[in-house]
Amino acid sequence: MESVDYTSTFITVAPDTRAVAGVEPTGTTIAAATYSLIASDPYALRSSDVIFQVWASRHDVDASSADEWATFYAKSHACLRSSDLGKRYGWGIHADADGRLAVYAVGSDEYSSLAAGTAPDGSAVTVRAAMRSSRR
Repeated sequence: MESVDYTSTFITVAPDTRAVAGVEPTGTTIAAATYSLIASDPYALRSSDVIFQVWASRHDVDASSADEWATFYAKSHACLRSSDLGKRYGWGIHADADGRLAVYAVGSDEYSSLAAGTAPDGSAVTVRAAMRSSRR
């Protein structure tokens, strides 16, 4: 199983984003489901949990099934650096030392601190950008 989890990492918005503030995604999109899971309970879920739960919900699969989890992660999957949260909607994603996630709006003080490499608890974080929407 390839890991999609990050620890002590902040995923900034993509270099080519047009977002100047965090905008909550709406509708039944993957971005909206991802945002909802992370924002509704900050630092509760890891990337692998979020990615699987969103997929399970969209495919009407029991998200608590260990067999479904194993089958899903038997193949590689994109990490949250490819999410529209950072590419389009203006949200940075912080994974704490245990890999649990929270989102921070671009332009906020918390976002700026994380983008500078400092977590809310004062620890250092690795900073990675979300993937670009277009090729250079």
